[in-house]
Amino acid sequence: MIRTLLRVLGREHAKPVRRTVALMTATATAEGLSYAFLVPILGALFGPDPADAVPWLIAFGGVFAVYAILRYSSDLSGFRVGIALLRGTYHRLGGHLARLPMGWYSADRVGEVSVLAGSGVMRAMSILAHLLSPFISASVTPLTIVAVMLACNWQLGLAALVAVPVVAAIQAWTGRAVAATAARRAGRDHEATGRVIEYLQAQPVLRAGGRTTERFQVLDDSLQDVQRASRRTVLSVLPGVVGLTVTVQAMFTVLLALGTYLALNGGIGVAEVLTIFVLAARCADPLLSLADIGGKLRSARAELGRLDAVLNTEPLPEAPDPVLPAQHGVEFESVTFRHGDRTVTDTVSVTVPEGQKLAVVGPSGSGKSTLLQLLARFYDVDAGAVRVGGVDVRAIGTEALMARIAIVFQDVYLFDGTIEENVRLGRPDAGDADVREAATAARLDEVIERLPDGWATSVGEGGALLSGGERQRVSIARALLKDAPIVLLDEVTSALDPINETAVHDGIERLLAGRTVVMVAHRLRTVQRADHVVFLDGGRVVEQGTHGELLRQGGRYAGFWELAVAAHS
Repeated sequence: MIRTLLRVLGREHAKPVRRTVALMTATATAEGLSYAFLVPILGALFGPDPADAVPWLIAFGGVFAVYAILRYSSDLSGFRVGIALLRGTYHRLGGHLARLPMGWYSADRVGEVSVLAGSGVMRAMSILAHLLSPFISASVTPLTIVAVMLACNWQLGLAALVAVPVVAAIQAWTGRAVAATAARRAGRDHEATGRVIEYLQAQPVLRAGGRTTERFQVLDDSLQDVQRASRRTVLSVLPGVVGLTVTVQAMFTVLLALGTYLALNGGIGVAEVLTIFVLAARCADPLLSLADIGGKLRSARAELGRLDAVLNTEPLPEAPDPVLPAQHGVEFESVTFRHGDRTVTDTVSVTVPEGQKLAVVGPSGSGKSTLLQLLARFYDVDAGAVRVGGVDVRAIGTEALMARIAIVFQDVYLFDGTIEENVRLGRPDAGDADVREAATAARLDEVIERLPDGWATSVGEGGALLSGGERQRVSIARALLKDAPIVLLDEVTSALDPINETAVHDGIERLLAGRTVVMVAHRLRTVQRADHVVFLDGGRVVEQGTHGELLRQGGRYAGFWELAVAAHS
């Protein structure tokens, strides 16, 4: 478990973790050794001169003081290291999630990442702060006491030593049984979390359909699965808890019977018998706590394993010697991309000279948005190449590539902050004048003027406090502030009212000026602005050319155009 913990935390945290574990082990050993003084103390008290126990009591007090200092130091170290590791783990997890390919974020990952980033990390990092010290104490202190018992009387000590492998076997068996059910429980938890999120997101649809009083069957099924998995987890732990309790009580009974037998036969004195009984009783308490501590530790270790699995997920490879493109033309050369068993794009070849605009048109599911995502390197192609300025995007550093690209998607996500904070994401070091200029160009200033708090207006989580058109204006202002030479647009006006559509189009006109543009297009105005048009169907380029050329050909694009004109009229 410690190896997994160090692997998750990184090498820089290995030294303080090992130091803390060593300190906790020394503390548990000191506690066990302190009980060795009970032998001479009880021997003196039951001897001819009880005053002989005073020096031993003073020595016991000194050893206990050392133990108290060690205990304070180890607990303090555990809390400090635990807090530092919690902060470091969140930073490491966040940085790693930001580098994972977008394809990793499938629908079922929402619940998994939500649980992992919330209670999962807290539970995993609680190992050092809350669980490791009592576990080491419950394991090492009894072993030290058994060693003291062996030194006091080999017969009784040997009888106590027999219980050690039995306790270890019960703990190992319980751990294996719990691990199997815990993995299934974690899967059910992640699925249920995803279903809860889905249920909340589906509220507008459910209410529009008048189904607010009905049960959400998918969510109900997930919660019932969690209940069944929880029951199986409890049942898998129960035999180990009972077995451990029976073993400890049986050990104490055997020691009691053996000590009585030896005392009656004169093989051992009364003081020694009492000492062994006191040591055995002190040994039983931490052993009995192993069941509870072990269960919590196994739960934390399971979360640690899941955290380790996420951190071991390989991000998209970075070029060892990144190349910076001198120009900003875009080229798709025989690009093939598969998502699972489905081929999304199939040998797509398109060239966009620097400063020109490409419109990608086609039916839903034809791979239009995928081309934008491949250009931004949200995924890597399975075959072919995507180039910027003649350089394969895989040979360009991620930061350098993203610095050259501004993206405006149809579904805009805004962070829970102010309007100004969301605009500044485009270029955090921008001056106030640049931010205001970008807002004016995107016609966001009109929105800000009518809001009571102006630039300081909170947009809510995901931008929920703004309308769709207002969110798009923030997104365009952010892209304008970034001032990247390449712009990717995923039909940003398809769901807007006429007033917002006009305002957004004005902002887009300013955004596209003088830049290389690849845009997914459905609206007439968007397609007519393009220098080159590509019609995709089934992931393949069916037709390409200028808008006028494709109309004259009378093919698939011309049919699409006629339908668009009819719908617009």
